Amino acid sequence: MKISRILIPLLAAALLIGSVGCKKPAAVTEMPSAVETEAVPTEEPTPEPTSVPTEYVLSDEALRADRSYDDNNRVFYEIFVGSFSDSDGDGTGDLRGIINRMDYLNDGDSDSGRSLGVEGLWLTPIFKSPSYHKYDVTDYYTVDPEFGTQDDLVELIDLCHARDVKVILDLPINHTGSNCKWFSAFRAAHQNGDTQNAYYDFYSYYDRAETTAPAGRVFQLISGTQHFYECNFSGDMPELNFDNEFVRQTVVDVAEYYLNLGVDGFRFDAAKYVYYGDHQKSLEFWLWYLDTLREKKPDLYTVAEVWDGDGITDIYYPATNCFNFTISESSGLIAETAKKGDVNRYTAYIESYQNRVGTMRDGAAIVPFLTNHDMDRAAGFLTVASNTMQMAANLYLLGPGSPFIYYGEEIGMRGSRGGANTDANRRLAMLWGDGDTVKDPAGTTYAAKNQIEAYSYAANQLTQEHSLYTHYKKLLMIRKAYPAIARGEYKALKLSDTKVGGFKATLDGRTVYVLHNTTISEKSVDLAAVLGRTDCNLCTFAGAEGARIENGVLYIGAQTSVVLQ
Repeated sequence: MKISRILIPLLAAALLIGSVGCKKPAAVTEMPSAVETEAVPTEEPTPEPTSVPTEYVLSDEALRADRSYDDNNRVFYEIFVGSFSDSDGDGTGDLRGIINRMDYLNDGDSDSGRSLGVEGLWLTPIFKSPSYHKYDVTDYYTVDPEFGTQDDLVELIDLCHARDVKVILDLPINHTGSNCKWFSAFRAAHQNGDTQNAYYDFYSYYDRAETTAPAGRVFQLISGTQHFYECNFSGDMPELNFDNEFVRQTVVDVAEYYLNLGVDGFRFDAAKYVYYGDHQKSLEFWLWYLDTLREKKPDLYTVAEVWDGDGITDIYYPATNCFNFTISESSGLIAETAKKGDVNRYTAYIESYQNRVGTMRDGAAIVPFLTNHDMDRAAGFLTVASNTMQMAANLYLLGPGSPFIYYGEEIGMRGSRGGANTDANRRLAMLWGDGDTVKDPAGTTYAAKNQIEAYSYAANQLTQEHSLYTHYKKLLMIRKAYPAIARGEYKALKLSDTKVGGFKATLDGRTVYVLHNTTISEKSVDLAAVLGRTDCNLCTFAGAEGARIENGVLYIGAQTSVVLQ
C-alpha cells in the first residue's frame, strides 16, 4: 500500500505551520418525468499541489505498521449508481461512469493531491430490478443492464484494488422484488397447493384459514388462495423466510458469488427486519450468516443499516458494524455540534460509543455519516457560506471509525423529499459541470433553482482553493497522514468552554490531539491546563481561519480544527 508523504495540497498559506435503505417500512412509488441537470463545462486547469514539511508527516513504515487501517477505518464514498455518472448517453448512471470517474475519487497516486482520496466505495444495489433504486431485486446474479455488465463490475473492482480502494455492494436480502423468479415459484406453489415444492416456504406467509395475521406486520393476498405473504415495505417487496434452510443457503450463495468476483464486502439493507420485531432472532441470523461468509473471506468488510437508536444498534454489533444514526441527519450530534453546539458532549459520546462497541467484537468501530440516500441532504440544514458544512465534515472525518461520504456531499449538493414525499429528490444527478449526461431519477420534483449554483459544480470546485471539495480532500489527507486520528485509543478532552473541545488519540506510542472551535470567533486553549503539557507542535489546521501557539497557549481561529502532535 502506497501512503502519501504529502499531508495536504496546501492551496492556502494558512495550512502551513507558523481542513433504499429503509428507515421504516414504506411503499416504493414510481413518479413520472425526470428533470435534467444542467452541465456547465470548464477548461480551467487543476492547480499543482504543494507538499507539507516532512517533519509533520509519518513515515510509510509507521503508516503500514497496523493493517487494521485497511479493514475498519477507511473513508467510504456512497454512490447511488443511477445518479452518479453516465457513460453511454442514456441519462442513467452506470458502472462504466464510475470507472471513468475514478481519478476524481482516487487516482491511485497518493502523492498527487488531485483526487478526493476516498478509500472505499459503497455501491447501492446494482442487481437486475424494475425500479430506479434497485432495492426490489429480480435477479441477484445479473447486473442490471441499465448499469452495465458483470465485466464492467469486475473491471471496476480490479481498478479499485489497483488503487487500494475497497468495493462493497449493497445487498438487500430482507426482501426481493415481486418479479423475482423465486417469488414466482413461491406464488405458483401456493396457487397449485404444491406443498412439496422447494419454494413453497421460501417467503414468509400465513394461512387465513388457520391463523390470523401477526400483529404489527403487513401482508398481502396471494391471488386464488387464502394465503398472505409478508411485505412490510411494499407489496412489491415480499419478505424471505429465514427459518428455511434453503433460503439461508441461497443468500449465502449470492454473497459468495460476488466475493468470488472480488468484492470486499457488503452493506446490508434493513438488517433489523429479517425477523420483523424480533431483534434477538435477527441478530442470531446475522451472526450465522457473517460467520459463514468470513469462513470464505476472513477480512470481509460489512456494515448494516439498523435505523434506530444506540440501544437497538448495539444489539447487532456482535455481528457487524452498524451505521450510527444518533449523530446523523439534521437532528444528529454532528450537525448540532457544528452549529456552535457542545463539543465536549460530542467527543464524550464518541469515546463512550467506541469503548462500548469495542467490548462486543474485535474490530468493532463507529461508522459515522452525515446523510445517505434515504435522508434529506446535509446542505439543506448546513451551509457552506456559514462554514457549518465544513465544520461538520471536520467533526466526523477527523475522528475514529469508518466514515461514509454521500456522493455530492463534498460539493454541497442539495436535495430533500419535500411536499412530493419522494426519495428521488434525495438522489439527484451528480453535478459534474463538465458535460456528463446523467439525469435525475424518475419521480424527481426538486426545483432546479434550489440546487447549488453552476460555479459550485464539481468541475469548478476542483480549481477553487477554498471550495468545499478542496476542504474534504484536505481532511482525508490529514486522516491518512496522522493515522492515530482514525485508529488510536480515543480519549475525549474536557474543556471549560463547551464550544471548544477535542480528543487525544494514541497509536503505537504516538499521540495526536485534535481540537475544534465551532464558534465564529477565535478561542484560546491553555495547553498545560487541558493537555497537561506544552511540548506540542501545531501540525496543521482546517477551517475558516488559522491557528497558532504562543507561550503555551493555543489560539484556534473561528470554525477551525487543529492537529497537534
